[in-house]
Amino acid sequence: MTTHVFIVDLNTFKYHLEFLFAGTGAKDHFYIDFNDNPNTGFKHGAENNLVGMIADFLRIRKGDFVIFYLQQNAEKKVYEGKFYGIFKVKSDISFLDNDGERQYLKDKLNKSLTFRTLIEPYQVYPKGVTEWEALDEIKHIPAPYQMLWSLIYRKLKGNRGNTMITIYESEKLFNLIKLKNNRQYLELNNFTFNIEKQEIEPIQMLNIYDGRMSKINILPRLLEKYKKGKAFESHLQAYILQNIGLISNRSLDESLLIEGYNIEWIGNEVSCGVGMQRIDVMLSLTKNDTARLVMPIELKAVEADENNIFQISRYIDWIEQYYIPNRISDIQPVLIAKTISDKNAETYKNIINIFSKFNKNNIRRILPLLYIEYEVENNNLIFKKVNYR
Repeated sequence: MTTHVFIVDLNTFKYHLEFLFAGTGAKDHFYIDFNDNPNTGFKHGAENNLVGMIADFLRIRKGDFVIFYLQQNAEKKVYEGKFYGIFKVKSDISFLDNDGERQYLKDKLNKSLTFRTLIEPYQVYPKGVTEWEALDEIKHIPAPYQMLWSLIYRKLKGNRGNTMITIYESEKLFNLIKLKNNRQYLELNNFTFNIEKQEIEPIQMLNIYDGRMSKINILPRLLEKYKKGKAFESHLQAYILQNIGLISNRSLDESLLIEGYNIEWIGNEVSCGVGMQRIDVMLSLTKNDTARLVMPIELKAVEADENNIFQISRYIDWIEQYYIPNRISDIQPVLIAKTISDKNAETYKNIINIFSKFNKNNIRRILPLLYIEYEVENNNLIFKKVNYR
């Protein structure tokens, strides 16, 4: 199960706790006009930014964990950021509550939180773990790869307000929270936040979340951009995250997932270095708790080309150094790109030769590249595994 870290402030944290939901929104208030709609008034950059935020929510699954990170606020005597938890996601459905007067709790939150998911208590501890304790204290860490790199990268790059962390990072962060509280979690299921104590407190009052829960559907907008030959990689990422493993697009599951394996973790925009390298989608699959595959997935809104292998190789190098030592897995690299119609063209033959060389050079725990193409049929995306070897 994936753990999602949500960034909150003193005001929003109180209402996240009292109404048991997690949410994010853009700094500027935006009405999302392209949901379930092929057209938009947004410029390319602004639209992509919003679709990226949507993608962060579409990776969420029922049973995933949620941790809140309370931002520093010296004026209110919160002198360093703190991590609080532990909660669980209540359902597979993350939803849209569009900006406007009808947005639920907007007057109390003092900001627009457009993308939301409902949560429930798992083991909720009163005290938070400081950012220093979680990210900077290294005297008990024997090797650099054991640091919480997902959160460190987020801090360095200023990522969005919903960041996933790996399973081994979750285990460490959960343990820090438990030790901070002497493993004593709160027994009641209703909470608020005590600003003076900077602690989560139980309350008797039960608040029912009663806001709009619009289903998120970016497929019409994706298809429109596909037909017009415009870039749609962020939309493709969101679509795959929303559908993978849920049997809502059988061609996606059949081409990407491996029989007998189950998804245990889903990530997107996975930072793999202090530069700007990010893995579009990454999955961890398990089989009978004895075999494990980690799948770095490169997405393309265009046909595959020779440069894709360089990117995938970088991802593999990072996974081998930072991920595998913490969670032993075989590596299954994946490339998903638009269908190349002419399989007899020289460019296609060159690409296949490069794939073959890549496979021959990787003989460790790295499996041959899985190459998947997609095209549009009957207003839907159809994925197909290419047997190029």
